[in-house]
Amino acid sequence: MDVRPITDAELSDWMRALHTGFLRPPTVTEQSLAARRATLGDSRTYGAFDAGRCVATFRSFPQELTAVGGTPVPADAISNVTVTPTHRRRGLLTRLMSGDLTAAKDRGDVVATLIAAEYRIYGRHGFGPATTTTKWAIDVPRAGFDPRHPVPLAGGRIDLIDGEDVRKLGPELHERLRRAQPGAVSRDEYWWEIDTGVIRLHGDENRTEPFYAVYRSADGEVEGLVSYEADATWSDAKQPLNTASVNWLLSVTPAAERALWHYLCSIDWVIRVKSDLRSPDDLLPLLLPDPRAASITTQSDWLWVRLLDVVRALEARTYDATGALVLEVVDRAGLAGGRFLLDATPDGAACTPTTRDADLTLDVAELASLWLGDESVVRLAALGRLREERAGAARKADALLRTSGRPWCPDLF
Repeated sequence: MDVRPITDAELSDWMRALHTGFLRPPTVTEQSLAARRATLGDSRTYGAFDAGRCVATFRSFPQELTAVGGTPVPADAISNVTVTPTHRRRGLLTRLMSGDLTAAKDRGDVVATLIAAEYRIYGRHGFGPATTTTKWAIDVPRAGFDPRHPVPLAGGRIDLIDGEDVRKLGPELHERLRRAQPGAVSRDEYWWEIDTGVIRLHGDENRTEPFYAVYRSADGEVEGLVSYEADATWSDAKQPLNTASVNWLLSVTPAAERALWHYLCSIDWVIRVKSDLRSPDDLLPLLLPDPRAASITTQSDWLWVRLLDVVRALEARTYDATGALVLEVVDRAGLAGGRFLLDATPDGAACTPTTRDADLTLDVAELASLWLGDESVVRLAALGRLREERAGAARKADALLRTSGRPWCPDLF
């Protein structure tokens, strides 16, 4: 089996394998082929070939991931991972993944990232779930807003805009958000062109333009953007029962977030609002007069992280407490294992290889789950997923690693 980067001439065959793996119609249109070809320059696109036919796909591309405290670290973002059903259990994913991760470490990437379609696949490659995502549904009549009063704008204003405006305003706003949000990842121009319909991938041929709204503060600064769609559902009694579905909502101030959710709940005919992928500690339910009007429809692991450089990863993030911790990190792939002394303070941290006795022994995947501050060391110890070598070390580690705000990745890639 030949595993290697694909050529431009093999892209159509690679895309057929990709669609097959994701149970999509395997046809490849010229439009989708041209759109996919635009990604080849900055990405690493690999395939596994059997007698000249592509039977597994894998793509990675440059990304930045925001660590706790706001420092962006270079990441190897992994996507488009499939193995054709006829070629499963032959080690193709392992070969593709190990080659890509080794190259990423050699490039100097601190972590690798992915969104896992299945939970049980990626732990064996050193990835751990590092963020959680939540979707909400709002029962608008129950929410408690008074339709006789306007949306509270805190001196700002909301305007409807089009896709061209989004491409101008969105990148800067998203950059402000992701620099302050642990777990957020970078977006390139290609992302915005796909989202606003300039580039249409397979399945987007019949895309309809969503509504876009922008919130500007009293001084005219863009502080929030939302993309949403609405259905056309009516009761037998000819009463509107419409649902507004949010594709994404970005805000950098609580005022903007409050105003945009209130706006969505004030649209005539809309009785239900479905949120996008939100942080598990999102403000949303508490922005409503009756928080019980918002119910969780989905809560799941989301961004998975794989540490490639433990020293740089632990030094990149901030810590609210002062303490020292010796970690024995086990990495079966040999990429990031070792024994490390973390000496952390609110003013900075140092992480160095050490021969001191370990406080905790854990797999590199478990450390990845802890790195962004969302998981509990005590909980992982109770589950037997790490070993406490010194009594009280788990609670001490929690005091260092856990964060007051939870990490969040708003993106799918």
